[in-house]
Amino acid sequence: MEWKGRRQSDNIEDRRGDPSIGGLGRGGGFSFPSGGGMGRRGGGLSIGTIIFLVVIYLIFKAMGIDLLQVMDGGMSTGGSGYEQSDSSSSRQPADDEMTAFVRTVLAETEDTWNGIFQSMGRQYEEPRLVLFNGQTQSACGFASAATGPFYCPSDHKVYLDTAFFQQLSKQFGASGDFAEAYVVAHEVGHHVQNQLGILPKFNEARQRMSEADANKMSVRVELQADCFAGIWGKFTEQKGILEAGDLEEALNAAQQIGDDTLQKRSQGYVVPESFNHGTSAQRARWFKRGFDSGKLSDCDTFSGPV
Repeated sequence: MEWKGRRQSDNIEDRRGDPSIGGLGRGGGFSFPSGGGMGRRGGGLSIGTIIFLVVIYLIFKAMGIDLLQVMDGGMSTGGSGYEQSDSSSSRQPADDEMTAFVRTVLAETEDTWNGIFQSMGRQYEEPRLVLFNGQTQSACGFASAATGPFYCPSDHKVYLDTAFFQQLSKQFGASGDFAEAYVVAHEVGHHVQNQLGILPKFNEARQRMSEADANKMSVRVELQADCFAGIWGKFTEQKGILEAGDLEEALNAAQQIGDDTLQKRSQGYVVPESFNHGTSAQRARWFKRGFDSGKLSDCDTFSGPV
């Protein structure tokens, strides 16, 4: 994908290194599956550890050594040391290549959906994309690396942990820039669903559904987002910026994160009634359908079999 040198979106919030995080479990968002292989992060120090640290501090204090002053001096001086007083110093540079890539892909989705909505006589509200590492807070609740990339309809934002692309390549075997672009385009696809009123209807309906029925409907929602990502891919191809093998990268990514493939990898067997994103074959097929057609009307996953 020849993305360098193209327009970059300004709709980015870079929260990497932001210490102001915390919250409850995430709910109401639409996530890109992370495979369930990452455990929940710890929430802090135990009482025993705190007591131990206090005792150590008092011992050194009695010896005339103030550990707090030593630590403060060590972290606030030196040419390559970590500046604790400036939280932005722990953030990755805003102009790194990965950030530039995400900004460019987001800009390409903006161009695509602005044009499509304009052709329908509608206004497209561009989403914001939040870059974070480890964990952050959204209007849908607490987000961590374990949730994978996701879209929160409550604040119209896409959330992307910056380490996910490495996980996509190393753990899932889905490498390549167009595979990564597919991830962003899929979450933006959820935003398009939100703009079209599809997500609000689904969120309202699933409150009255059984878990099994809600999972089935969720599969249709996710497959439509894949189809919308394919539409974006079609418009990107028409601009002449796709390279040989790009489509195969996206299709491979879609296959590698299918519910059946993820469950086989993590537990050795599949539980179809628990699927909520779609099988590998379904995800690849609906992305390809959107890519081949480029039409919203061909992305109706709610009528007939999927």
